Amino acid sequence: MPGLDAFGVILEREETIDAEDFVAIANIASLGGPGVTREQIDVTSHDSPEQWEEFVFGIKRTGELSADVNYDPTEHDGVLQGDFSTSEPRNYRIVWPDPAETVWAFKAGLIGFEPDAPHDDKLAASLTWKLSGIPDFVAGEES
Repeated sequence: MPGLDAFGVILEREETIDAEDFVAIANIASLGGPGVTREQIDVTSHDSPEQWEEFVFGIKRTGELSADVNYDPTEHDGVLQGDFSTSEPRNYRIVWPDPAETVWAFKAGLIGFEPDAPHDDKLAASLTWKLSGIPDFVAGEES
């Protein structure tokens, strides 16, 4: 099967907490994550079969989501300052550009904002969110 074109991915942010009024974050150039990891607990013992190490799997850890945007202070600053200042995670979702229109939903808090203004290029910013709680990474359905 051939790969899918990433063009058209959308990162949305809930405007009002728990109101289901999602609005796309403007001018996303690149999106990375969110990744998740899981603790590995070594339970290898002297009687492990044929000296093979053994593990059980523990705590699931939420990862981070990163986005590079074509920075526009009028589009981004109000949202970013508010999200960075609050201690409460907000609802976000990624709408993937696949035929099933898969949506990943999660709570996250903005933990990083780094603008860049080179003398010979566009205004840009790197944004980082930390996920909190159980993400809902469920594939969409083919239409």
